[in-house]
Amino acid sequence: MNTITQKLISVNLSVKQNFPSCTNIGKDSYEISYSGMQNLSIALKNIDYKEIYEELDEGENYNIKMIDGALIQLLYTYRDSALASHRLAFFPSPFLYDFQNEPEVYEDDEIYADIIAKNILPVPIRFDYDPENYRELEHPKSHLTLGQFKNCRIPVCSPITPNAFIDFILRSFYNTAFQKFTDELNFSSNLFDETISSVEKKIIHLAIY
Repeated sequence: MNTITQKLISVNLSVKQNFPSCTNIGKDSYEISYSGMQNLSIALKNIDYKEIYEELDEGENYNIKMIDGALIQLLYTYRDSALASHRLAFFPSPFLYDFQNEPEVYEDDEIYADIIAKNILPVPIRFDYDPENYRELEHPKSHLTLGQFKNCRIPVCSPITPNAFIDFILRSFYNTAFQKFTDELNFSSNLFDETISSVEKKIIHLAIY
């Protein structure tokens, strides 16, 4: 996570950041998140997305704030040296503050082409690993939630590493910058062990190999 943060800073994709921190949360348990992390329940409340985004932004409740205002959160919990849960979130900005104030900064640089199109709809994305609440098909151990939909839990083959998550975000939403800085934004492809059930494999799911 430190390396990810440093790489995003080096190519000017991160404009503000809270470096990773590790906190003991009980006997043989610890949490890897970011310095200054606050209660994240706001992100699950039934309120307007702009309000959620503004509270997270104003409280600097994120690992990384991207050049377009998108917020990235990386949270892992370990128990007895094994992964117990994770929460990986991407909150795109519902408005481009900097673009509104200084549009020439964006328009003169092709790497921002992906983020200034007028037809873009900000959709929050969250990858959760939550085996304690596992119910086959209904609540997969590892799943993807799109757009804050309460019952959107798309099965994922395994927990997601920080590198795999950031690679997905950059390839999907910052592809022009990702292609331009391919050498700087190279991430290892280590994976967690598979946790998806055979039944969940028979429906639409995400797989990483």
